[in-house]
Amino acid sequence: MVATHDMIGSEKAMELENQFGAKNYAPLSVVIAEASGVYVWSPEGKQYYDFLSAYSAVNQGHCHPRIIQALKDQAEKLTLTSRAFYNNRLGVYEEYITRYFGFDRVLPMNTGVEACETAVKLARRWGYDVKGIPANQAKIIFVDGNFWGRSIAAISASTDPSSYTGFGPYVPGFEKIPYNDVDALKNILASDPNIAAFMLEPIQGEAGVIVPDEGYLQAVRNLCSQYNVLMIADEVQTGLCRTGMLLACDYESVKPDILVLGKALSGGVMPVSAVLSSDEIILTIKPGEHGSTFGGNPLACSVAIEALQVLKDENLAENAYHRGNQLRDGLKAMNSPFVQTIRGKGLLNAIVINESHGVDANKICYAFKNNGLLAKPTHGNIIRFAPPLVINQEQMDECIGIIQTTLKQLMP
Repeated sequence: MVATHDMIGSEKAMELENQFGAKNYAPLSVVIAEASGVYVWSPEGKQYYDFLSAYSAVNQGHCHPRIIQALKDQAEKLTLTSRAFYNNRLGVYEEYITRYFGFDRVLPMNTGVEACETAVKLARRWGYDVKGIPANQAKIIFVDGNFWGRSIAAISASTDPSSYTGFGPYVPGFEKIPYNDVDALKNILASDPNIAAFMLEPIQGEAGVIVPDEGYLQAVRNLCSQYNVLMIADEVQTGLCRTGMLLACDYESVKPDILVLGKALSGGVMPVSAVLSSDEIILTIKPGEHGSTFGGNPLACSVAIEALQVLKDENLAENAYHRGNQLRDGLKAMNSPFVQTIRGKGLLNAIVINESHGVDANKICYAFKNNGLLAKPTHGNIIRFAPPLVINQEQMDECIGIIQTTLKQLMP
């Protein structure tokens, strides 16, 4: 139970956001004031299970004590120098993360969209300096349904009208093909020598947890190698044990040329992202050609090391794998007429709602909230289920019970 003596209530919190904030989000009408592990609490002390994990940024659980302690310890010593000077934490972090994932080098950034844009810049520069693409002719291939943020570059790659409509003109040199379509990739790579890279999510998150066919990632890896095109894996949401493996690419033993990480890289404590790659690719960018005031700051480095170590020490990939199977089995056993499709890997899951029964995904999420579980619709009739990876068997059983009870309550 949380104390309420020094905080505003839920109604006041929502009123202030609505009065003074931009209207670029439509949040569920619930206010979170404190959190720990798999639980969050309102200012009034109502407890909920978190089944969104801040879009998979709190894989290690809310306010993990080891990560918070790393934050406190470093914050008392040094928080920011900028990259104008060396600091005593960045090199330690760079060695740690590159050995952790098996890459030569890392380029540290803050947010996922920054890291993805960094990957695009690296791919273009590699295309010119190494592959020999004529100046300003490099192309990057994306897939339909991709999501990596809402910057101008990110929306230029998007196929979602709500992301890009009204924000043009768009970044040139971006082309889109269908997801999970090996032939489409082969055809475009074979037809254009100016393609520098192909960027994709191993499982599409924001699109509604779209899992590709088995063998797709390996086919992508083979085609990119065949046509001398960089494979960029956007694992900002799917990485860091979320899908039941350290990386979603690990399911097919695929190593991308560029790996993009973010979100849970800090355990949800602060914005930290990273682009990992080889000497050949990362060293194409020289001093002054890319950077970030906060990228690689000492606070982020200390937090990220601890966040990554927690994933290993607490076997969170293994737990995500088993709890994910438990969740999907429980959902299938309900045999609810509201649930049209169940899909996912590990603890990145979604249900597609059959809205012909007069109940939509948003109404179901509000009913979940009333019963103590927080989830959010995506793409209209899809509900994503992605709790923190520290959830245990008993807690998952309770959550499955909440979902089942809620769906029964909504029956006409």
